[in-house]
Amino acid sequence: MKMVLSQRQREELNKAVADYLSSNGYLTALEGLKKDADMPGEVERKYGGLLEKKWTSVIRLQKKVLELESKLSEAEKEYIEGAPTRAKRSPTEWIPRVPEKFCLSGHRGPVTKVIFHPIYNLAVSASEDATIKVWDFETGEYERSLKGHTDSVQDIAFDSSGKLLVSCSADLSIKLWDFQQTYQCVKTMHGHDHNVSSVTFVPSGDFVVSSSRDKSIKVWEVATGYCVKTFTGHREWVRMVRVSPDGSYIASCSNDHTVRVWVMASKECK
Repeated sequence: MKMVLSQRQREELNKAVADYLSSNGYLTALEGLKKDADMPGEVERKYGGLLEKKWTSVIRLQKKVLELESKLSEAEKEYIEGAPTRAKRSPTEWIPRVPEKFCLSGHRGPVTKVIFHPIYNLAVSASEDATIKVWDFETGEYERSLKGHTDSVQDIAFDSSGKLLVSCSADLSIKLWDFQQTYQCVKTMHGHDHNVSSVTFVPSGDFVVSSSRDKSIKVWEVATGYCVKTFTGHREWVRMVRVSPDGSYIASCSNDHTVRVWVMASKECK
């Protein structure tokens, strides 16, 4: 049977099971696991209770799946019969209400951006404290921090697979992070002359597009980290840049009061 866990994930699972066996007094099983898994020494404290947390998380997810299946069945029935308008529904069904599910705190400066992982139950936040933090939004737990920028992190984005995260910062750099195994920075790209304010992947995931206070837009090749195109035309800070779903166009907005649409292939401004 093909293993679906990475080496790091297998090691974490083994240590979590070892902690569970130790805390419940199953010493014979613990020694057997340590021997078979080649796990010398004591289990680190950070794995304490991890297995129980993951187990309860799975139970919550199963409950969520059942709830979603019920809602899907109801939605299908409404579609067949003719879905009711919002006016016919109780406001409690569609208006968000306090309190929030979780309040995730840990950043030491204003939080500039937050996004969801495209596949897993993770949220990722960027902050003026120069860090990126990863959170489990199902449990409300902090997972880890990504450190490497030396100034405010302005924007973050995932590729479509969720295997790569890109970030940009007031330190003039753009960083690519491995979000599959190591969670380390795999490339740092320099080329902008001022604060990099926005960054995004093209749909194919082969390129990254960035905008900056230096009034330019740049396209970077993910495989090499090289800047392959520069778009100029804005007269002021380019605040944000986004790519069309088919990757053919780039839209940008600026302090010069304009929104511009660019042809990716020719660099022509529409």
